[in-house]
Amino acid sequence: MTDCIIEAGTVLCGRNPSGGADLRHDVGIRVQGGMIAQIGPMAAVGYGNDHLPRFGGPGMIAIPGLVNSHHHFGITPLMNGVPFAPLELWLPQFRAMRQVGARLDTLYSAIEMLESGTTTVHHIHSGLTGGPDQWQATSDAVLDAYGEIGMRAGYSFMMRDQNVMGYGPDPDLLAGLDEPLRGWLDRQLASSRTPTADYMAFFRETRARWQDRAPGRVRLNLAPANLHWCSDESLQLIFETARASGARLHMHLVETERQARFAQEHYGCSAVEHLHRLGCLGPDLTIGHGNWTSAQDLDLLAGCGCSVCHNASSGLRLGSGIAPVNAMRARGIPLALGIDQSNLLDDRDMSVEMKLVWALHRETGLFNDRIDAAEVLQAATEHGAQTTGFGGEVGRLDTGYRADIVLIDKAALERPFVDPRTTLVDSILHRMTKAAIDKVFVEGELVVDGGRVTRIDRDTVMAEIRDILAGPLSPDEQTARDMVRLLMPVLEAGLAESGLGTGYRPYRYSRIGDA
Repeated sequence: MTDCIIEAGTVLCGRNPSGGADLRHDVGIRVQGGMIAQIGPMAAVGYGNDHLPRFGGPGMIAIPGLVNSHHHFGITPLMNGVPFAPLELWLPQFRAMRQVGARLDTLYSAIEMLESGTTTVHHIHSGLTGGPDQWQATSDAVLDAYGEIGMRAGYSFMMRDQNVMGYGPDPDLLAGLDEPLRGWLDRQLASSRTPTADYMAFFRETRARWQDRAPGRVRLNLAPANLHWCSDESLQLIFETARASGARLHMHLVETERQARFAQEHYGCSAVEHLHRLGCLGPDLTIGHGNWTSAQDLDLLAGCGCSVCHNASSGLRLGSGIAPVNAMRARGIPLALGIDQSNLLDDRDMSVEMKLVWALHRETGLFNDRIDAAEVLQAATEHGAQTTGFGGEVGRLDTGYRADIVLIDKAALERPFVDPRTTLVDSILHRMTKAAIDKVFVEGELVVDGGRVTRIDRDTVMAEIRDILAGPLSPDEQTARDMVRLLMPVLEAGLAESGLGTGYRPYRYSRIGDA
């Protein structure tokens, strides 16, 4: 039901202009048509509305639905037997991963997200293959799955037209391979030969269609994959299309040190500087990762109004780096949070990601400026909503916003006891787990109850996935494994010869002097 009353002992509306948590106590939230129509004392909210269903109670804390601003697919590489490796040696192994179909794959991660309080996701499809009919079938299956479970989704698809397998031309790589590896990989790379104009036509058609089908639940965005994967001509067409249609852009950038070095060697400047020269920087652009941005890069991003999506778990798991978040904050760059392919639990639990972000950027000084709980929560809600295309609609609990609400059981949060001097926002950040989440609403509809999704049978979904992945390999799957096993030594040798991986700058390990 989208008309209801939700009662809470405390409502965390969001972050206030002074930087603290905006709290209201002992109130009700009246939802009408999926929107927050009123927040106030229960007597006022309930007056004349006895017919409305009621949820929650004085023992509940209401917070905005969380936003995962950077997500790709459901079944994790670890589940699929892909070992952790540096990004450049990790991604190629995805080509041997088994598939369970777009619906089941999407539902798997959506269950994890919803049950841990994430109501909105930016689903960045790793890459469309085949022709327009297959692109449409894949995109619709993903978005239909989010609709089936009750989530809100921004959707984009990554585009690459060069250097797909590394930092050099793909034809040069193919020329050095023997059959059957060369033929197999050439077929794998077919999508990179699709004209960008064809993708832009598909984007415009799909965007118009989903604006009619689910205007409040779906936003179509554009995702040029990364600087080394996109020619300047492709980038300019993508950005021109986005700005003509008013769409958001989300671009992976300088995720690894190798990517930063490539830009310097290839363009004679940083990746951010090159985008600036192309006229690509602006308030519609979110940089994904940004681990290896310099002070000058951050000045450019701040001056152009760009946002950054920080993927802390991803950077640590793959050894990609730690983004200079405090330098971004000092410049006023809006920060969103993404879980990427999974967090430290191999899960999509945003409460875990928020704890990591808070701890990772504490720094070691006595009096330095540190990111606090309210700021982390804003990154995981309001700023995330902006980057996914839902800015001003979700991410806060205020009248006129869509009623995406998470109810936390205060007793479970504070079990066995939390001193009253501990601020509520600190308790939420540091103590919230899935176990404390009682109910989740999207546009006032109850989509999680008692910690479990309501719209689908989660156990059936899990069983279907298990049966597929536990079954015997198909001939095509066996071929993919064999080909990737032959390919990896070639890619490793090519990266070694490129010099991009020679040496590295270590993380900020504590040290005294030159030790």
